Amino acid sequence: MKWACALAAMVLASAAGAHAQSFPSKPITIVVPLAAGGAVDGMVRMLIEPMRATLGQPILVENMGGAGGTIGITRVARAAPDGYTISIGTWGTHVANNAIYSPPYDIVRDFEPVALLPNVPYWIVGKKDLPPNNLKDLVAWLKVNKASAGTVGAGGGATVCSRYFQRETGTDYQLIPYRGGAPALQDLVSGQIDLMCDLAANSLPQVKNGNIKAYAVMSKTRWPGAPDVPTAEEAGVPVEVITWHGAWAPKGTPKDVVAKLNAAIVAALADPATAQRLAGLGMQSPPPEHRSPEAFGSYVKAEADKWWPIIKAAGITAK
Repeated sequence: MKWACALAAMVLASAAGAHAQSFPSKPITIVVPLAAGGAVDGMVRMLIEPMRATLGQPILVENMGGAGGTIGITRVARAAPDGYTISIGTWGTHVANNAIYSPPYDIVRDFEPVALLPNVPYWIVGKKDLPPNNLKDLVAWLKVNKASAGTVGAGGGATVCSRYFQRETGTDYQLIPYRGGAPALQDLVSGQIDLMCDLAANSLPQVKNGNIKAYAVMSKTRWPGAPDVPTAEEAGVPVEVITWHGAWAPKGTPKDVVAKLNAAIVAALADPATAQRLAGLGMQSPPPEHRSPEAFGSYVKAEADKWWPIIKAAGITAK
């Protein structure tokens, strides 16, 4: 009996090794849990051509939005763990939403981390005639004045960012939910709302045109897209909120397969033409030492440990 079990284990190990050596032998599907045409979809489509060149197989993009991204992520969680179906998404779709929704998966336990992808920071922007001219003065002004801020969706990144900023600064202002970033930004430009915690790349053109003012970027270092805008920490508010992107495979995907997918993504990020196009979107690639599956897995767990208590304490829900 022991001999039979050992033989079965050897056969399975041999089959797994052969599979990893032959991977990939057919097209790979990347599931994006958001609608086509957005920044995440655009980033993915920039990566697939250099990835295809490395892997030698076509790469298909499947957009599957809905329920804050949980529908598309569930599709990958239930896919065969063979490397042919992977998920690419954001901090919002893969970490924050685990605390906002009740998905049938856990992003830390039920997926194999593949690679950390580029990020875009959030920043605090205000209408152009808002009295304060720097973040320190803005915090003081918010403590003695009524104000309103635009957010997108009931549990989106802008909402989480705003709640976190309020908690860290001891401020309290009204959050106005919008169906999308464009109408929220339009109301900010027209002065209907006072401020926003927005993705920097989204509102950069309005800042450059002088239609709104940028107070601080919520990253550890200044953002190359607007190097004159200080970080929040420089103003004495150590708040960091960035939307990073990542790639995951279903739990149980062989390590050799994950390594091949990771290598293809790392090569794509290192491609000069791709790097230039990503920079044009205001996206910053992670440093090389943060791109391994192991480093990414540790980062996801740290982000979950950081953000889930913040989100739950703030009472942020999908309703």
